[in-house]
Amino acid sequence: MLGKFFQKPDPEFKDRVPPGQHLAKGFPVLTYGQTPQVSTEGWEFKVWGLATPKTFTWNDFMAMPQHEFTADFHCVTTWSKLDVKWRGVKVTDFMNYIEVDPKAAHVMEHCYGGYTTNIAIEDFVREENFFAHTLFDEPLPADHGGPLRLVVPHLYAWKSAKWINGLEFLEQMELGFWERNGYHQRGEPWAEERYSSRW
Repeated sequence: MLGKFFQKPDPEFKDRVPPGQHLAKGFPVLTYGQTPQVSTEGWEFKVWGLATPKTFTWNDFMAMPQHEFTADFHCVTTWSKLDVKWRGVKVTDFMNYIEVDPKAAHVMEHCYGGYTTNIAIEDFVREENFFAHTLFDEPLPADHGGPLRLVVPHLYAWKSAKWINGLEFLEQMELGFWERNGYHQRGEPWAEERYSSRW
C-alpha cells in the first residue's frame, strides 16, 4: 500500500513533511458520511454568534479579492501532499466584510452536511489561510469540499472544513465533530497533535 499510493519523503523535504507523514502520490479523498451536492446558485454562507449576523451569496464571495495559493496539505491519517494549488479568498480579506465582537476567541466552522470543527481565532485569522473554490485550475470538486472549503495549511486537514457554509464566533471553545470523537482540539502537525489527551 505504501509504495502504490504513498511514499516516504526524501530527506530534502524534511522541513516540509511533519513527523509520521508519508507523501501521497495522488490527492486522497476522506469523507465521513455522504458528500453534499450544493450548487453555487443555492449556496449561502452565514456569520453569527459574537459577530453581526450576515449572509453571503456565491456572487458576494466572487466579488471579494481573489488570490492564487500554493500550500502543503497534511492529513491526520498520516499522508501529506505538497504544493497543492488553489484559488480563493484570504481569511484576512474576508474579515474586512464582517464585524466581530472583540470578545470572540474561538470559531466554530459549520458545513453543509452538518459537519463542524472548532478553531481558535488566532489560528483562523492568519495571512496564509483562505477559502478555496478552485483546485489545480478547476472548480473545486464536491468530494474535495466544493463549492467552497476552508484551507488552514498549518493545522491538520480536518480543520480545513469541506463544504463550509458558516462561521459561529464564540467566547469559549466548543468542540466540533471530530474533536468530540477523540481528535485533538487544535491539530498541529509538527507536534503530532492527532488525538486528545482525554482519550
